[in-house]
Formats: sequence, structure tokens, C-alpha cells
Amino acid sequence: MKTILTYGTFDLFHIGHLRLLQRLRALGGRLVVGVSTDEFNTTKGKHTIVPFADRAEIISALSCVDLVIPETCWEQKADDIKHHQVDILGMGDDWRGKFDDLSSLCEVVYLPRTEGISSTQIRNSLRMLSAEHVRELKQALDLMSAIVERFD
Repeated sequence: MKTILTYGTFDLFHIGHLRLLQRLRALGGRLVVGVSTDEFNTTKGKHTIVPFADRAEIISALSCVDLVIPETCWEQKADDIKHHQVDILGMGDDWRGKFDDLSSLCEVVYLPRTEGISSTQIRNSLRMLSAEHVRELKQALDLMSAIVERFD
């Protein structure tokens, strides 16, 4: 039975996350998922909407996931591979080449992401509904109205 390891933030969990985890699980018999902590995300310049404990609980509840561990830094991957006796490190192909240095410890694979969905896309859609964005749109409309009035 092969052990697969992956990492992610998994904020705003969506079908792309689920499909990636299912495809990774299909590569072996055991899937270990490192979920990025809020503190680690801050060092990466990311601000999550869903707190770490909730994201970890969501991932833990998936039938394709056997173990969830906190991802606290970039450097932990080699130790995690050794500690969990990992056969395959799998990531989305947006990370292609970034973890090839770990190929001396295990096989490294990059799987295609699900087309048409991403946390960034969801976050941008939600931004359209924010009060700040509505204010920005109103300011732009007021400016456009003032310009139009000059030509009347």
C-alpha cells in the first residue's frame, strides 16, 4: 500500500479540491494531507477566510483522506516524507517543478487542476459583493455622472 502526501490551504473548499484529493488517493492506499496553518499562510502573504481548525476538520471528514497534519513551514516536507514513509508527493500542476528537489526521497507528481474553479476565483466573486467594492462602484458611477453632466 502506497502512502501519498499532499499539502494545501483548502480555503473556500470546492469541487476542484475534492477531485484533486480523490485523484491523489487513487494513486495509493493512504492519503496524508498537510493543511496550511493560518500563521504559515500569513508568511506566504495569504489571508484565509476559513480558520485552520475548520479547514482541517473539513479535510479530515473526507473519506479519501486518512490523516491530516498541520503545514507550518516550507521546510517540513522532507521530514514529513520520512516520518510518514511517503511513496508519492502529489501536488496540483500549478506547483510544477517547485518540489522536484524532493524526488530523491519519494516520487513527485503534479496533477492537473480542475478547469474553471479556484479559491481565487471564488474570492474574487465574493469581493464583488463586499460593501467596499459597492462603494468603489458608486464612486465610479458618481464620477461618470459628473463627466456626462459636463456634456449636457
